[in-house]
Amino acid sequence: MKKIYLFLLIALLTVSCKQAGSKQAQSNDDKPIITVTIDPLRYFTEAIAGDQFTVVSMVPKGSSPETYDPTPQQLIDLSKSKAYFRIGHIGFEQTWIEKLTDNAPHLQFFDTSLGVDLIYDNSHPHIHHDADEKESADEHHHHAGGVEPHIWNSATNAQIIARNILTALCTIDKPNENMYVERFNKLCSEIEQTDSLIQTLLSNPAADHAFMIYHPALSYFARDYKLHQIPIEAGGKEPSPAHLRELINTCKKEKVRVIFVQPEFDRRNADLIAQQTGTEVIPINPLAYDWHAEMLNTAKALVKPDSNK
Repeated sequence: MKKIYLFLLIALLTVSCKQAGSKQAQSNDDKPIITVTIDPLRYFTEAIAGDQFTVVSMVPKGSSPETYDPTPQQLIDLSKSKAYFRIGHIGFEQTWIEKLTDNAPHLQFFDTSLGVDLIYDNSHPHIHHDADEKESADEHHHHAGGVEPHIWNSATNAQIIARNILTALCTIDKPNENMYVERFNKLCSEIEQTDSLIQTLLSNPAADHAFMIYHPALSYFARDYKLHQIPIEAGGKEPSPAHLRELINTCKKEKVRVIFVQPEFDRRNADLIAQQTGTEVIPINPLAYDWHAEMLNTAKALVKPDSNK
């Protein structure tokens, strides 16, 4: 009798758990969706939106936002979104934004780069490609107007992006404005703290004032903290042998200690320069979701490990 009772109790608990899980999944599915381009923008959006929205990124982890093409399923899912937050000028948006608008005409689009003091470099259109892509494909994925698009890698810009997200959220969900303002203020405090920590790190006498990087994703970071960013890419393309020799000389002259490499790009040229100069190749991921941690990791890499001893 006890065994039968125990069996019935377990069965009842199992059914209850399944129903609770089903209701939770249904509740999550019922939340309105906001689509963003990249994970750092999802980080900022979720920080302000809280649990009022489900936030999804168009460009998946490990893919380059310069050349990524959305899947058919992503285009279908996009039609279910309430709004789309773009980072501003990244290659994916330059290529796809009109198509995304046509595919989901009801969707509200918000540009989170409004008000950012953009960096322009018309002499280098920052064409991005893999080594064996054709030239026509390279031209298809350049940054229009020579705009440096990696605006999120900056505490100054992060505050502006957050403000634009707040404005967008209050536009599409006015009743929860007070909550969004409160969460926005908290996020801004965290951004200010990150900035303060980075300034402390880079004020160390042993901190580097120049660094090399394969793809120039830290232009705004360098501007904020008065650093010299030396990109390995030549106009967005693989460096020629002559340019590699020039980079090796520059590396020695500028006393570069660190070469940053990103997971989306081939690191062979960085390794070659490192072998010739005795520099250290350090992986970073400016597209990581955890903006705070990634910014701090980048700054820490620019301080010699034994400088605090």
